[in-house]
Amino acid sequence: MDNNNICILLIEDDKYILNFITVSLKSNGYRFFTAGNGAGGLALLQANNPDLVLLDLGLPDMDGIEVIRRIRQLSEIPVMIISARGQEQDKITALDAGADDYITKPFSMGELLARIRVFERKRKKEQSMGNSEEFVCDYLTVNYEKGRVFADGAEVHLTPIEYKLLVLLIANRGKVLTHNTISKEVWGYGETGEPQSIRVYMASLRRKIEKNSAQPRFIITKVGVGYRFADE
Repeated sequence: MDNNNICILLIEDDKYILNFITVSLKSNGYRFFTAGNGAGGLALLQANNPDLVLLDLGLPDMDGIEVIRRIRQLSEIPVMIISARGQEQDKITALDAGADDYITKPFSMGELLARIRVFERKRKKEQSMGNSEEFVCDYLTVNYEKGRVFADGAEVHLTPIEYKLLVLLIANRGKVLTHNTISKEVWGYGETGEPQSIRVYMASLRRKIEKNSAQPRFIITKVGVGYRFADE
């Protein structure tokens, strides 16, 4: 398998896990860089501009949540957390800080590679959008090229998860997306995006783009099923 178009940055201080992952990445044709701490990882990020970051939260020099925040100051590169912290609140904190996915140790390499492939599919899909640089509906504008959103002429600052949700709904406007579909498309798997968490994200997104979130113009709820973006 040749994945030379994908470059991965792995930030992990556990030498056993580092070796376990790098051997598999190499055998599957991925290019990669590795760092054993947060500062080294951030330096490699700026120097090499990778396509995906695999990040351990328990680093020796700084907490992984801080690394996520610093990455988000530099780039919108996808970040997948690899952590022994398995509590729901740990996942929520990481995702809210800007992470895109979360896998809990111990894990199988097959699962990690499958999630990397999910990222690759999303990347190809985004690249195939090609000339669709902007979406306009009523007073909402989404500039895909720059990743910026405007409501009534004023720029709206969305978190990475909120932006992904909005783009997903727009791409399927008029169609009801179930909670399970949204979870798989945004997080790559089902367990993180359970209905309660999705509702929290949707409520925050509505507050930012709707003039009246109690009577939404864009994001319509299908009670007990999911959400759709208004098709007109």
